[in-house]
Amino acid sequence: MGTGGIFITLEGADGCGKSTQAELIAGALEAAGKELVRLREPGGTPISEKIRALLLDPANVEMVPEAELMLYEASRAQLTREVIEPALARGAVVLCDRYYDSTYAYQAGGRGIDDVLVRRANALGSCGRMPDRTLVFDLEPSVAFARATAGGADRMEAEGLAFQERVRAAYLRLAEQEPNRVRLVDASGEKDAVLARALDALSDLVDVCA
Repeated sequence: MGTGGIFITLEGADGCGKSTQAELIAGALEAAGKELVRLREPGGTPISEKIRALLLDPANVEMVPEAELMLYEASRAQLTREVIEPALARGAVVLCDRYYDSTYAYQAGGRGIDDVLVRRANALGSCGRMPDRTLVFDLEPSVAFARATAGGADRMEAEGLAFQERVRAAYLRLAEQEPNRVRLVDASGEKDAVLARALDALSDLVDVCA
């Protein structure tokens, strides 16, 4: 656990409702009087946002998986050193929409890059900073994919349903491998019901109510 602070990350395949839940969880944390630092990955610093634009631009179809992996790690390292570590050091709750588990799910699971290589890259990009709790919002892939692409697709979403199915499978493996840190949250149903499940999965770390 970060010194004095709590580091929570939110994960899931595109269209799972994660961004909606990030907003609701942030509201619950703030209502409980917590100092909250809310972030997204890739992004969160001027350098990281520039990298995000490169990664998600649908025009960058020629980007190879190895370049993609290293760009995600570069963005993460900047965010970790510049924002996450100082916030944890002063005792804040850091709520980050995606972190290194996304890289495992998308680059190892989705792209098929070697698991060991991706884990080593994640250790470098995260500067060794592990989340205290990771919530994976789990939804049937065809439902999530339809939601994600209803208004168009970014470069990652454009990879298609089979890609998203591999991403989900990787998240499920993570939950099996690290049950103390990674918790699956059923993302089906009304958003308030999903929020209640998410807050229950955080209840041993932070006292919040839906």
